[in-house]
Amino acid sequence: MNRRDFVSAAFSSMAMGSAALRGAAASAGEDALPVKVPRATSGDPVEPHWAERLTLSVGPVKADLVGSNEKVIQAAVDSVARWGGGTVKILPGAYRFRNAVYLQSNVRILGSGSDSVITKEPSALARLADDADWFDQEITLVDARDFQIGDGICIRAKDADKGELKVIKRTLVARNGNRFKLDRALRENAFLPGEPTVETLFPLFSGENIADVSIENLVLDGNKSNNAKLDGNYAGCVWLQDCIRITLRNLTARHYNGDGLSWQICHDVLVEKCHSHGHTGIGLHPGSGSQRSIIRGNRLIANDQGLFFCWGVRWGLAEKNVIEGNKRYGISIGHHDTDNVVRDNDIRASGEVAILFRKEPEAAFQGNRNLIEKNRILGLTQDRGIGIDIQGPTKSVTIAGNEIRETQAPRERVGIRIGPEVEQITLDHNRIEGFAQAVVDLRKKGNNS
Repeated sequence: MNRRDFVSAAFSSMAMGSAALRGAAASAGEDALPVKVPRATSGDPVEPHWAERLTLSVGPVKADLVGSNEKVIQAAVDSVARWGGGTVKILPGAYRFRNAVYLQSNVRILGSGSDSVITKEPSALARLADDADWFDQEITLVDARDFQIGDGICIRAKDADKGELKVIKRTLVARNGNRFKLDRALRENAFLPGEPTVETLFPLFSGENIADVSIENLVLDGNKSNNAKLDGNYAGCVWLQDCIRITLRNLTARHYNGDGLSWQICHDVLVEKCHSHGHTGIGLHPGSGSQRSIIRGNRLIANDQGLFFCWGVRWGLAEKNVIEGNKRYGISIGHHDTDNVVRDNDIRASGEVAILFRKEPEAAFQGNRNLIEKNRILGLTQDRGIGIDIQGPTKSVTIAGNEIRETQAPRERVGIRIGPEVEQITLDHNRIEGFAQAVVDLRKKGNNS
């Protein structure tokens, strides 16, 4: 056996052994007896509910940690996490951020309602003065006068060969003049032919690969008039990636030049009683692959889009939300967004469409098996606006018990439009009034099931 065959066989054996262990663990978990009186045992995630944990207060005066920027809140988060979890209490005050607060597992961020206001500082822009390779952990700026150690930055550069835009988020941790060290290596090339720029852009709260976190009772201001745009795949007032069991409650997220609250590949997220408004992007962005999001009792006002189901968002519930005055769409559903329920929402004064089922490039990619029920869709601002627009080869969607009304002159507005490729759509007891056409069905006869 040569070396390559030996290594291949060894890895194959390891993989089979790991698979057997995972199978045995899964079987043991299924057959395990319930824990009636849990104890804290090393390495065991099943433990008692503790009535008290560490709380650290942060504020401009008379707090455990005194200050009014992201650094003092970050210090509190890290301290509480070191003690196994607890609460960071943000006292009344005006806070200014030059970087995100990076969340940790088992930490609750609890503000003081409208008296705790966090504002993003204006963004600064510079160009790179030298090429930066993917393995580099430093950059040099042409003009660094508006940059400081500790700043959160976003590097954007085009790939010289493919023209693709690369987006790299990092923190400046040391400097010599215009030359800065980064907290991590670039892992992407930023070469001068790709016209790389550096801007102080970041989410106000950021979380990656964390669990059991809540952010509550805060005002988060993105200061969009003084900041460049960064979309919800990278930022927002709150931005999360690869997280589980997250609660966002009683937040006012406003005026971000991008999205309000964005969570990507995050599972079991609860967003409740938040007011997300005035963003150039999306009010709430359950991002790619997010499973079982509950979006309840929120107000999504005057954004580009209110609620955007991204790619592969499944088993979600959006109910009792007020979605009003969003420029393009109230709710957008698309790529592999299946088995969701949109129920008992007020969707008012949408621009183009109140509820859109997007057309995807392949039939298998459509937003199938979704339930739209008991919503109140009132008014559209564009002359050719549509209450519910079902595009592409979408199938197995039920639209039942909705009130869809237009109180202005009907113009060319449509209550429900069903595209020519749509299949298996159920319309049941919907009240549709005031439109030029209540239902436009573009399917051929044989496709009207």
